[in-house]
Amino acid sequence: MTKLELVNAIAEGAGISKAAAKKALDAGLDAIVAALKKNDAVILPGFGSFKAALRAERKGINLRTKKPIIIPAAKVAKFKPGKELKEL
Repeated sequence: MTKLELVNAIAEGAGISKAAAKKALDAGLDAIVAALKKNDAVILPGFGSFKAALRAERKGINLRTKKPIIIPAAKVAKFKPGKELKEL
């Protein structure tokens, strides 16, 4: 499903215009990103949770040169599905 298809589904399901659905979706996504930047978890009961995690530095291989490289540590977003979503 693309973002446009999601906007259309939200608009139809909520009985609102596509413009209002797009604004709502963008605001929701912005709120999730802002929370993750502050290292806050976002918990949506029945759906799942988003959490910021630190991925440690690790060794890798440059596929072109076959030489070992160090992949730096990075902050990543992780999603854990909720119980109801897992059961589907």
